[in-house]
Amino acid sequence: MSNCSVNLNLNFPEETTMDTILKTAKHPCYSECAHEYARMHIPVAPRCNISCNYCNRRYDCLHESRPGVTSEVLTPEGAYEKYLLVKDKLPNLKVIGIAGPGDALANFEETKEAIKLIKEDDPELTICISTNGLMLPEYAQELVELGVRHVTITINTIDPKIGALIYKWFHYQGKVLSGEEGAKILLDNQLEGLKFLSSKGVLCKVNIVMIKGLNDHHIPEVVNKVKEHGAFMTNIMPLIPAEGSEFEEMPLVSNKELNELRDRCSLDLKQMYHCKQCRADAIGQLSQDISIEFRGRKTDQGDENKSLADEIKSTDLLFAIASKTGRLIDQHFGHVDNFLVYRYTDQGIALVDKRNIERYCIGKECEDKEAKIKNIVDLLSDCEAVLSMRIGYEPKKKLLESGIKSLEIYDGIEDGIEYAIKELGLKDVG
Repeated sequence: MSNCSVNLNLNFPEETTMDTILKTAKHPCYSECAHEYARMHIPVAPRCNISCNYCNRRYDCLHESRPGVTSEVLTPEGAYEKYLLVKDKLPNLKVIGIAGPGDALANFEETKEAIKLIKEDDPELTICISTNGLMLPEYAQELVELGVRHVTITINTIDPKIGALIYKWFHYQGKVLSGEEGAKILLDNQLEGLKFLSSKGVLCKVNIVMIKGLNDHHIPEVVNKVKEHGAFMTNIMPLIPAEGSEFEEMPLVSNKELNELRDRCSLDLKQMYHCKQCRADAIGQLSQDISIEFRGRKTDQGDENKSLADEIKSTDLLFAIASKTGRLIDQHFGHVDNFLVYRYTDQGIALVDKRNIERYCIGKECEDKEAKIKNIVDLLSDCEAVLSMRIGYEPKKKLLESGIKSLEIYDGIEDGIEYAIKELGLKDVG
């Protein structure tokens, strides 16, 4: 499944240039071997023309790490200025992406202007965009002319009946559509845009959100259809049930189920196994998002910046932190070899322990291992909560059954703990 050379036998469209192929080898989302290269997502596209039932549109979120969230929305000029800062600090920066927080083509003027500004500074940078595809027939030619050679299209179904269950409404050509009518227009435009871009040598990655009980059985058909229309690869991603969305209570997909489906579909088309489901303002290597270091934080103003230590008295709480760097909450629960344990008191926050564990996930397998989770629960029994960038349904349930809360956060450790205290309603403790 893994091939770290530039494989010319892959499903490259006939019109793909050698320059595009070589750049693809340094694109972290298109090549699993491009891990040493950095990408930067510029959040210049806040508006969306589709309402997905798995999205809550809370894009101005500092603390989550998933698609559609960002700490700020930038103008094209602001994105260019931030790009210059990032470029100066990351010599391995190879890719600029526009992935929202809405849809890149629903904000095409801003998307186009940002691309032009950055391309003027460095014509060799790889520019890519992510879109739901509703407006692709209208803008595909302009994307080609702008030098965009990598486009990601989210196509969750090729059945309008299923589409009517995934999407609430569609804003298209001045009308608000819904149901199968809107889903059919979306699908037609997605496939038309995909076919056109592929015919121009653009490498199209198709994202598919795997929704258990809704489209999971149907995904192999989606993969075959997009292959027929020129897709280079597909990226089957698990649904992240966003709080406040229509699908908030939908069941999670296990890693085993996800990878079994990817393996099955890999017989027909190249699959992406290394997706991190990044934020719309992600910066850095795929395995190490450092966007927090470049944040213009909205909470750093006025009374909102008051420390919780001023509000909570006689509080003594322990938090287990999943961290790769020792500075950020930036690790998946299942990938932790040791938890950092921090104590929160009315005097402040301090690291008090480092607890080694047997990793819950080994390779692709993150199934519920009773012995492992019991040991983890026992080890963290004195902790109020576990803070990680991502956590699966089973370990989350097991922790809660033992009275240990869990929260998915992407933030600095101290800021994340303060946010968790508010979010979990602990400010009245003590």
